[in-house]
Amino acid sequence: MVILFSGPTLSPAEAREVLPDAVCLPPVAQGDVFRAACQSPYAIGIIDGYFDRVPSVWHKEILWAMAQGIHVFGSASMGALRAAELASFGMQGVGAVFEAYRDGVLGDDDEVAVAHGAAEHDYRACSDAMVNIRATLHRACAEGILRRETRESLEQIAKSLFYAVRSYAGILDVAAGQELPPDEVARFRQWLPLGAVNQKRLDALAMLLALRDFKGNHPEPKRVSYTFEEHSWWNEVKRSWQVPLLEARQTDSLVLARLERDPAARARAGAAALGWRLAAEDADRGAFEIDAASILRQSGEFCRAKGISTTEDVESWLLRNGCSRQVLERMLKSHALAAHAEMSADARLAECLLDYLRWTGDYERLASET
Repeated sequence: MVILFSGPTLSPAEAREVLPDAVCLPPVAQGDVFRAACQSPYAIGIIDGYFDRVPSVWHKEILWAMAQGIHVFGSASMGALRAAELASFGMQGVGAVFEAYRDGVLGDDDEVAVAHGAAEHDYRACSDAMVNIRATLHRACAEGILRRETRESLEQIAKSLFYAVRSYAGILDVAAGQELPPDEVARFRQWLPLGAVNQKRLDALAMLLALRDFKGNHPEPKRVSYTFEEHSWWNEVKRSWQVPLLEARQTDSLVLARLERDPAARARAGAAALGWRLAAEDADRGAFEIDAASILRQSGEFCRAKGISTTEDVESWLLRNGCSRQVLERMLKSHALAAHAEMSADARLAECLLDYLRWTGDYERLASET
C-alpha cells in the first residue's frame, strides 16, 4: 500500500491515474505521517502539506516512519522541502523543486506555498506558487517573450507579494505601474495562458511515476543508518496522535460537510474563524504579541467552560474532537489573539458588528425585543 498526501498540487483522481491503488489523503499535517506509518504501507508519498495555521509535519515523525522500514518520498511542495532537509537520512526526493532546495538554490518556504480552498472544494489553489512563476518566467525568457532584465523585474515583483495573494494577475497589475517595456509585458500576458509552467504538478507526477516503478521492483523494507531514540517526550507526542489517521480526517470532512447544511451556523462559524485568522495575521506582522500569561488565562477559561479538571479529561476532550495537544495550544493562542484584538479595536469594530447583524437578520430581532 502507498499512502499519498496531496491537495492543491494534484487531485486524488489525477494521482490514481498513475497509482490506482494509492490511498489518497489531504495535505499532510503534524502527526499524519506517524499515523500513516501505523497503517504499515510500504511507502508514503508527500506532495502537499500545511504551512501556516496548522502545525507542519515533523521531521521526527518522518525519521520514525523510515526507521519502521517505510520508504518516504517527497516532491513538489512540502514534500520537496522535507525531502531536501532529510535527504542525508534516506528520504527520497523527486523533481526540480526538491533539487533546488537540496542544492541551496531555494531556501524560503513561501516558494512553494499557496492559498487553497477547503476539502469540499478539492483544496483548489487560490494563488500561484513562486516556483511555478519562476519556471514560467524562465520559459518566457528562453522563448524570446521576455528579456532577462524584464524577467528579473517580474520575479522581484512576484517575490514581494504575500504568498496567499501571489498571482500572475497581481504581478501584471503591479508591473503596469512600473517602468517595464509595455510591449514585452503585453506579449507575456498574451503568451501566458498557454505558456505557464506548473512545475509543482510536473514534479508530483514524476514522484508518482517513481513510486510506481519502485513498487514494481518489489522493494525490501527501508533500512536506515541512524538509530531512532524513543525518548519520553516522543512517547508523549505519540499518545496525543493516537486517533487513527483515516478516522480523524474523515471526521473532519464529515463535520465540515454537515456544517454546510446549516447556512446560519456556517455564517457564524465563518465570521468567527475569519476573526481568529485576521488577528493571527496582525500578530505575525508584529502589530501585537501574546504573552504566556494571556495563554494561561485562556487555558483556565477553556478548562472551566468545558468542565475539564484532570489530565484524563483533557485526553478525552482531544479524542472526541479529533485533535492533538499542539492543535489545542494553537486554539488557545488564536482565541487569546482574537480577544486582544477585540479589546484594542476602535469604533470601526462596532460598525462592522452592526453591519454583520443586519446581514444575518439579527439586527431586526434584537431591535424589536422588549
